[in-house]
Amino acid sequence: MKLENLSKSPETKVRKRVGRGPGSGMGKTSTRGENGQKSRSGASISPWFEGGQTPLYRRVPKRGFNNKRFETKYATINLSDLNRFENGTVVTPELLKELGIVKKQLAGIKVLANGNLEKKVTVRAHRFSSKAVTKIEEQGGTAEVI
Repeated sequence: MKLENLSKSPETKVRKRVGRGPGSGMGKTSTRGENGQKSRSGASISPWFEGGQTPLYRRVPKRGFNNKRFETKYATINLSDLNRFENGTVVTPELLKELGIVKKQLAGIKVLANGNLEKKVTVRAHRFSSKAVTKIEEQGGTAEVI
């Protein structure tokens, strides 16, 4: 590369300086126009503003009611999880939490009938599925609702 081969660098564009006297051509209203909200000082319109028209989030219908946020959630435990206890053990929510079978007790503990129960245990819980009660009683245990 030689000096005579260098091309002239492109000129950088000068920043538009508005409101600067008679020579700039951008005095008085500073390219904002005469009237209106955007010509005022401190004016900023939010992107979702629709010019006074009813906004979209109010035009779209809100339908239905959902009870999901009010539901009571139970920590579930299966019958197969109860096989680790010895015969005659009284299984309580405190014991389940202490052994780490249940992490959070939530609104209570519900016993489900998944798996087979092979031990005779007394289970104290807040809820039982009907099949779980019959399976516990078939083994000679009892299901007590707290």
